[in-house]
Amino acid sequence: MNIRFYIKIIVSLLIVKFAFAEVIDVDDQEMIKLSNDNIPIVDVRRSSEWDQTGVIPNSILLTFFDEEGNYNFDEWFEKLQLEINVTDPIILICRSGKRSKVVANMIDEKFNTIIYNAQSGINSWINKKFITVEPQIN
Repeated sequence: MNIRFYIKIIVSLLIVKFAFAEVIDVDDQEMIKLSNDNIPIVDVRRSSEWDQTGVIPNSILLTFFDEEGNYNFDEWFEKLQLEINVTDPIILICRSGKRSKVVANMIDEKFNTIIYNAQSGINSWINKKFITVEPQIN
């Protein structure tokens, strides 16, 4: 095979890689730095969870999965677009980092943006005794 063929394959793979979003797991300290750079935190938990633990100040509260684990990605994403510019980076958080990772991967499949996943969720935030506030649902 000739070298041009291999170059075309490599370039094609790079283009495909950059056509999608990037999901980056972050810890609490990285979340603080990103938030200080005005990257919004989107809390995908349910309202009952927000009430139990409180929420990170200034986070966007937008439930993704209902109590049975059902979701409507398109409806959720429409609501997200009303809150932020969805082409900009965002931080997703849930209780432990699992649901937010699922949501991040769904966004990754459809859109070209950077998604930060709070890898240990609100549990880690609370364990480190960082500030939470009562949820303010609009």
